[in-house]
This record gives sequence, structure tokens and C-alpha cells, in this order.
Amino acid sequence: MGTRPTSDRAREAVFNILHHAKWRKTDILENARVADVFAGTGALGLEALSQGAAEAVFIEKDAAAARTCQANIDAMKLGDRARLLKTDALTLALRPATIAARNLVFLDPPYGMGWGGQALRQLAEKDWLEPGAVCLLEMAKKQQEAPPAGFGQVDERSYGVALVRFFEYLP
Repeated sequence: MGTRPTSDRAREAVFNILHHAKWRKTDILENARVADVFAGTGALGLEALSQGAAEAVFIEKDAAAARTCQANIDAMKLGDRARLLKTDALTLALRPATIAARNLVFLDPPYGMGWGGQALRQLAEKDWLEPGAVCLLEMAKKQQEAPPAGFGQVDERSYGVALVRFFEYLP
């Protein structure tokens, strides 16, 4: 109950964009290595796995949300392709050698806290991102966040009170 999930309409539209983005030459989802940051229930990462992503790492600090995310991973029998990290996206550790750099990242932080940009900076500084990684940041339209240096905006879509910005990581 404490999570604010991405609306069904926005999620469907986002995945349609990822499959058919005119600013990329290939399907972004096909064999993607996903990070679902501020994962909540894990809906975005799980949807990515169901639509062609190879693997996903879910980053969630809240204990109740992490339990729900793990229960959803288990219910979908995706434990061989999904890994939950119970950690704070704002204070990430250096990426372990056992986890490949990510090329698709979903960030859906609490609105109005400025945490999306901070998490992107952590992902970049701690070697979690592959050059050219596509990063989607959902935010409130009324409280927009700017990305840190090294992220170029390639698209933006509005869904009700939400704004989804698409960035490429260009270190």
C-alpha cells in the first residue's frame, strides 16, 4: 500500500516506446540487462523480463516493498533471471563483478524528493551503467528533475500527473 505504481496506461506506452524508439536502431528490450531502481513491487522490471529482457536487478530499500517484490519474482518463477538487492539507491556500493553493467534502467522514486537524479549519479559513479544505457526516470510533472552530467535526454512523455523522461548515458 505504500508504493505508487506506474499506471497501466503509462507502463504500456513506455514499453511500446522501448520496442519501437526511433532514436535507437534496435529494440531496446531485446536481451536487455535491466535495473529496476526504487523497484517497489518490481512491476517495471518484471514487465521487461516478460517482454524480452535477459535479466533484471531490483533495487529496493523498503523492507515491505522488497518482500512484495521478491514474492512477485517467485510467483512468476523468474528467480534464475532476477535478483533483488535490499539497498538504498542513493548510497549504492560499487557494482559487484558478479553483476554485469546495466543497459536499461527504470527509476520510479518518490515524487518531489530529487532522488531520481541522485540515483542516476550513483549508478554512473559506481559503475552500474554501460555506455549508451537507456534510463527512464518517472517524476511528477509539477516537480521535474534534471539529470546529472553525462545523461542526454532523448524523449519525454506525459501521463496524467506523471512525466517520463528517457535518457542515454553518455560518459
